[in-house]
Amino acid sequence: MSPVTSEDLKSELEMFCITCNDDSALDKMVEQCICNRIQADEWVLEWVAYSTTKNGLLLSVDTLDQFEYEVLSKRNKSKQNFKREERNRPRDLTTIQDIIKAEEEEDNLLDCYSTPAKGSQKRVLTTPETPHSKRSSALLTSPGVLLSPACFSPSATPSQKYSQRGGKGEVMVSFGAVQGTRWAGRKASGAEVQLELLERTEDTLHSSYKYMFQRLRDIRNVLTEKIEELGEQLQSHFNIGEFSPVSLPEQDCMSVLGQVCCDSNGKLNAQSVLLEAGPEQGGQQVHLDLSELQEYSLFPGQVVAMEGMNTTGRKLVVSKLYEGIPLPFYSSAGKMESDEEPVNVLVACGPYTPSDSLNFEPLLDLIHVIGRDRPDVCILLGPFVDSKHEHIEKSQVTEPFEAIFTRCIESIVEGTKSVGCRLVFVPSQRDVHHHYIYPQPPFTLPNLSNNPRVTLVSDPCTLLIDGVTFGLTSTDILFHLGAEEISCGAGSDRFSRILKHILTQRSYYPLYPPVEDVNMDYEKFQSFGQLPLTPDVLVIPSELRYFVKDVIGCVCVNPGRLTKGHVGGTYGRLLIQRAASTVDDRRVSCCLAAQVVKI
Repeated sequence: MSPVTSEDLKSELEMFCITCNDDSALDKMVEQCICNRIQADEWVLEWVAYSTTKNGLLLSVDTLDQFEYEVLSKRNKSKQNFKREERNRPRDLTTIQDIIKAEEEEDNLLDCYSTPAKGSQKRVLTTPETPHSKRSSALLTSPGVLLSPACFSPSATPSQKYSQRGGKGEVMVSFGAVQGTRWAGRKASGAEVQLELLERTEDTLHSSYKYMFQRLRDIRNVLTEKIEELGEQLQSHFNIGEFSPVSLPEQDCMSVLGQVCCDSNGKLNAQSVLLEAGPEQGGQQVHLDLSELQEYSLFPGQVVAMEGMNTTGRKLVVSKLYEGIPLPFYSSAGKMESDEEPVNVLVACGPYTPSDSLNFEPLLDLIHVIGRDRPDVCILLGPFVDSKHEHIEKSQVTEPFEAIFTRCIESIVEGTKSVGCRLVFVPSQRDVHHHYIYPQPPFTLPNLSNNPRVTLVSDPCTLLIDGVTFGLTSTDILFHLGAEEISCGAGSDRFSRILKHILTQRSYYPLYPPVEDVNMDYEKFQSFGQLPLTPDVLVIPSELRYFVKDVIGCVCVNPGRLTKGHVGGTYGRLLIQRAASTVDDRRVSCCLAAQVVKI
């Protein structure tokens, strides 16, 4: 800061047509500038604002004393309070490094004015190629500092219940040939893992889009096309004849096609089931009598074909139910090598903090697991900054949500750098900083856009990992569909029924209308919310109990959530390998082994 002179003050005052010929007053002004560490232009601006409120106060030593007491002293106090708040504010890696750098520059500046001790050898003042002090070097190389929960959390108070949890590392569910399985990635052998989106670039949701501009007519067209498309598949697969209008009185048995819906705003039950036909079948609704069916499982939005009698035109007595047909599996052009090793995939779903603290200790534990098992691919699904967290719902967070999220992701990338695994980040509608719409565009992380290890995908999406297809969604369709489904004689395995509905309806979210928490954009849903094929592995995290199930050839995994309330939750790990051949005309599963493990 250059020293302030009386000439500087005079020239600044003349800009506001203020003259001052009193040398004692000018000396007083220079003294105030020096003591309060402000430049001449800043001082003049403060004086003009002050004198204007005092009806054009004249410059004098007395008025300057009054000005210093009422303005400059308060200005200094606010600066001191700001510095005190800065000192007490939680620090992250970036701010700590900035402080260290500023201290080093100050030390170097003071060294220039100091006299070296007798007998000491003067150090040549050169700039090193990579200047790092001992403190900053220790900070950069210490993963504990970078990944410390206090470093990237606005609330550094740890959760007592989480730290006192039991059963760490306990295997909760096993699938496949787990005995003697080595949960290690292919990085040890130097083999690269191929990871890409199955859809073409133009068919991929890769950026944000305008929503809340839907017309009811457009929504209706999307639903109509869904009924017609699935109806054609049902008709050709089951050799069904021509579909009749659902409200046509007919004394003989007839075939109808439509979408299941409820006759009111309440929950679906056996007496409230309607079948709504598409425009080609008249677009009418008819009540369904399910009493003659020995077995059924229905939910709102399900497209089905039925046979039955409708003698009055007002109620269809159903005698036969045709459900959907799954899509074919992916057929890889390449052949599996005889010595090809399986790929280790870790799957975890947020929230990554306990509900009573914004401390990311569970995420830190997960990163330690990644460092131990060294998986090839880590699929991490949101929420990362949970909108349903107690502190966020009560507005107890002072730091911007985007800053917390960015620091969290960068810490994951840095903490897994030594492992070299590929990272896939899937957003959630519970991510408080992200677009609250379905389908949901991927996260935007400019600092990691060029990182080859990081893949940002939409919710939902379909990935291809070394010839094995993964269907991913962070939306809890399992819970939403389970709350609306009705069944009779369809078996006790409710999870398998719901999963089969998702696969046979060929949609990541077949429920209509969706629950209130899901803001559906149907135009984008038609393009990006449908299953392009039956995936080899379907990752479908839910609040419901974790599981690993084989449903019509697709291995469905609910890894659970990494935290469940105040305590730790679970994560999943899989060993996958593209199938080499079929056995007895049966498809061999691409999932060799899978486990759900307690964090």
